[in-house]
Amino acid sequence: MFDLFKNRRRRRLRAEPTPPRWLEILERNVPLYRRLEAEDQRELLGHMRVFLAEKHFEGCGGLEMTDEIRVTIAAQACILLLRRETNYYPRLITILVYPEAYVARSLQPVGGGVMMEGESVRLGEAWKEGVVVLSWDDVRRGASDPLDGHNVVLHEFAHQLDQQDGFADGVPILERRGQYVTWARVLGADYEQLRRDAELGRASVLDEYGATNPAEFFAVATECYFEKPEQLKLKHPALYEELRGFYQFDPLGLPPPPR
Repeated sequence: MFDLFKNRRRRRLRAEPTPPRWLEILERNVPLYRRLEAEDQRELLGHMRVFLAEKHFEGCGGLEMTDEIRVTIAAQACILLLRRETNYYPRLITILVYPEAYVARSLQPVGGGVMMEGESVRLGEAWKEGVVVLSWDDVRRGASDPLDGHNVVLHEFAHQLDQQDGFADGVPILERRGQYVTWARVLGADYEQLRRDAELGRASVLDEYGATNPAEFFAVATECYFEKPEQLKLKHPALYEELRGFYQFDPLGLPPPPR
């Protein structure tokens, strides 16, 4: 019964008119929106209305929350949901937004089961406990250049898709059971290649941060898929096809961004 009411509410939200202010923000802050087909734009706006109604945004470090921040983040998060069934990041409750890169406590293994506590500067992170943390400066920077392969929102929300089954292992929930074998083979091989490239200092279309672990590899590959699709397909064709099968959205079909 709860799901019935939830789905009815979501249908109503998706059908509501889009505030003109949102369109102004999208035109200014999210160049990828302008490149979408009209049908995809309508779907994206509907997803955004649900997302913004269900997720709580909170400013941190003195940042005042605004429609510009919420809409810019929601648009990029919902691009990952286009053209497929979605439950709108069901584990996610809150998005915390800092004005710029922030310092967070971290634990690093030093051997023998010993962990060393320290601090690290971060642009964003995705917690399994229902929180995504983002730097607003880096959100804007990542959205404004759709070709650089770096987008903190796509990265952190790829983590949310990965963690939907409760595990941060680089394997999101796939449509069919048979897909898991090919996914593990292809992404596992390319992950190991990226690790070797990073160790030897060889350049890769994939950011070497993806060599950290399989979860980071999936998030980095997602950024690259949406922002450097031609290079990714050329260098990692099997990986490209796995991501295309998962996202069911082919960025190579989009018109090129205006120069």
